[in-house]
Formats: sequence, structure tokens, C-alpha cells
Amino acid sequence: MIVLSEIITLKENKDFRRLYARGRSYPSAVLVTYVMKNRCGKIRVGITTGKKIGKAVLRNRSRRIIREAYYSLSDEIKPGYDFVFVARSKTPFVKSYDILRAMKKELKEAGVLK
Repeated sequence: MIVLSEIITLKENKDFRRLYARGRSYPSAVLVTYVMKNRCGKIRVGITTGKKIGKAVLRNRSRRIIREAYYSLSDEIKPGYDFVFVARSKTPFVKSYDILRAMKKELKEAGVLK
């Protein structure tokens, strides 16, 4: 079951910059995941799609499928971490289960899955 009240969205530029600078990155062909432990004990998530992805329709699709993959894995994630998911140029053209598979692999490599 997804408890959305415990998931906080990262919105501030300083939070994104902190993860890019100090967080660990886990790249794949369709997604890059930045992970860093936080002090608040809750899960905080940000999604980034740059202009290189394409026009607004493709960027929105990228965000949508990354968000859906994250929600399906959110029960398995340990609390107390910040995540930034960065879409790549292939992201809007692959199926959502490919994103899910890549995200699961990266989060397992980061050691944040229960």
C-alpha cells in the first residue's frame, strides 16, 4: 500500500544541487538515480527532465512513467533517503516496466530496498 503522506517531493533547487554534489549516482541507459541519506527520516523524491528529452509532451511522459515506477516500488524502500531521478533521452520511448526494472536495479545497488 502506498502511503503518500510519508513521501515528500523535492522542489527547492538547493536540494537538487545537494544531491547532485554529494549524493551517489547510479546510471543506466534510461534513468540516472541519485541517492543520499537525509536527517528527517522520511522519503523525499525529485524528478528531473531536461530540454534534451524533447518537447513538453515527451518530458511529461518521462516524469509520469518515472513516478509510476517509483510508486510501485515505494513499499520496498527504506525511509530516511532523498532520491532524484533524472530522465535520459531514451526514457520517453521505453515502456514503463523497463523503467521499473532499471529503477529496481539501481535502488538495490544503492542498498535502499528492504
